Amino acid sequence: MRIGLASYRCENKNTEFNIGQIERAMREAQGKVELLCFGEAFLQGFDSLCWDYEIDKNTAVSKDSETMERLRKMTVTYGVAVMFGYIERDGERLYSSCAVIADGVILYNYRRISKGWKEFTRTDDHYCEGTETEAFRLQGKDFVIALCGDLWDYPERFRTEHTLLWPVYVNYSTEEWEDGAIEEYAAQALLAAKETLLINPLDNAPVNHGGAFCFRDGAVAAQFPFDTEGVLIVTVE
Repeated sequence: MRIGLASYRCENKNTEFNIGQIERAMREAQGKVELLCFGEAFLQGFDSLCWDYEIDKNTAVSKDSETMERLRKMTVTYGVAVMFGYIERDGERLYSSCAVIADGVILYNYRRISKGWKEFTRTDDHYCEGTETEAFRLQGKDFVIALCGDLWDYPERFRTEHTLLWPVYVNYSTEEWEDGAIEEYAAQALLAAKETLLINPLDNAPVNHGGAFCFRDGAVAAQFPFDTEGVLIVTVE
């Protein structure tokens, strides 16, 4: 199965632009991959919330929203399944979530279980974490999703024989990445899975250099360059 790790630029509080980026990547990946993956909170941008619920509830989107309907239709148009992080609204609760859409259907919706996505000293009980870490199946293959800090706080919850998908938002400098952070992430991934695919978005508010990695057995098997928009294509057995 061919999986594309899309290190594309997103903009905070600009969902329309970010949807356009998802569609552009899907168009370019059409016929090349079966699943196209984006980073944490890509749909609205990681720093799109202000921690005032009355404002943030309008930034978040629900699974049955028009926004999600547009994305569902794109998977049919381009024949590519898509996975992306987003700020989800479910009733009066907000989550940092990750949706997998295939053939016009939301196949799986994962909610981050660690609290590092929010300013938890400023938020109230509207801002929630999920509890489940189950696998999902796509085209006969099983996958597990961990969102960013999940794999640092609760690696034991994600131990799997399947491929682990790890959407993150990590705004290290390129020097920090190359001076040991890549190896640290590879070693952390190995606590959960033999094969982990990490996807990091690009943005400039603050600067995030993006990049994508395939980690196998605690080492870098493939890497997409920083500060470059594009897709790392990985074949998983």
